[in-house]
Amino acid sequence: MVIKPGCFTCENTARFDELPPRERIAADEHWRAAHAVGTGLPGWLVLVPHRHVLTIADLTDVEAAGLGYWQVRLSRALQAVTGCAKTYVVQFAEAEGFGHVHFHVIPRPADLPADRRGPNVFGFLGQPDGQAISAGQMDAVAVALTEWLQQRGEGLM
Repeated sequence: MVIKPGCFTCENTARFDELPPRERIAADEHWRAAHAVGTGLPGWLVLVPHRHVLTIADLTDVEAAGLGYWQVRLSRALQAVTGCAKTYVVQFAEAEGFGHVHFHVIPRPADLPADRRGPNVFGFLGQPDGQAISAGQMDAVAVALTEWLQQRGEGLM
């Protein structure tokens, strides 16, 4: 595994066993799912490769296969746990300090206002303290997702 010092994602992956539930919802030898920080939408997940990768084209074939596996599994778990109507899966990795490739797996509630659907869902990200969901709320969602996945033989490996 290649860890880049100063990379938020790499540093969290390197200390996996110390992370709170929101940072280790599911994992295998190549991927880790965590709750996004600074979001106003409970269940907004990020799927990150363990290895420091800056473009999707640099994923290995094995990592690419795992990517599809986890996007589907996490979407199913989000539908079961949050009751969302569907999920959005998005990858940009453009924000300062977050160039490590990551995939947003975003629950889209049935009652989400039309002006927040599609790419406008990103209006829920980058929320200031007090408007973002709390660490406790993220952990509660994370625990429910982890339990749902583990009941199906998926999750932390």
